[in-house]
Amino acid sequence: MDYNQKLLERISNLMEIADNCLASSYPNDYQTLQVDYAQMQSFRTGSLSFILHLYGDKHPYYLSFKKEVEDNYASEIEVGISIIQNIKSEIENGWLSSLKGIITSEIFSDFMEMAEHLIEQGYKDPAAVVIGSVLEEHLRQLCSANKIETTMTKGNKIVPLSADRLNNSLAKANIYSKFDLKTITAQFDIRNSAAHGKYDEYDITQVELMYQNVLSFLTRNQL
Repeated sequence: MDYNQKLLERISNLMEIADNCLASSYPNDYQTLQVDYAQMQSFRTGSLSFILHLYGDKHPYYLSFKKEVEDNYASEIEVGISIIQNIKSEIENGWLSSLKGIITSEIFSDFMEMAEHLIEQGYKDPAAVVIGSVLEEHLRQLCSANKIETTMTKGNKIVPLSADRLNNSLAKANIYSKFDLKTITAQFDIRNSAAHGKYDEYDITQVELMYQNVLSFLTRNQL
């Protein structure tokens, strides 16, 4: 079963939950239809997790669903269904993977050009941070494309998994080799040193090599 089919199966599951919500509708004192609160929460949390996994927390789908589906009113469930149906249409028409791939590729290219310019100007520290950030985001995209978790629930919050966790998960799933696993770990060591102000732990030659390693990895592991 391919990735898109798995997404469509998840959507089918969410739609079933939504239908159960609507089936539980009852009029309140103001003759407004309400639904079972527990089922509404199941639909809301499941849908938000699904949308977050696909698009991130800044996408209009995520922001709209989070804002519009807050309470146990049938009208809000219907709005949520409409959003999920739009996402289903994007997946069925191949817009999701193609659009994400194009946008991601262009953004990564821009940032890698920025890093190359910083290196040429002798600014090894910001270059290391930029390269490391591109690498981490690419790992998240690879995880999403291969249905590997990129977040975890901590209390009432959904938090992103660390770059090391993503790296280990991808290697364990044989998305890339153990050699890449070790190479990526080394790149994150440099990025972490730069991000924490430990600038004497690496030199510009290592950042130049970091740039080449990450560029090669991005080329070999395209979305």
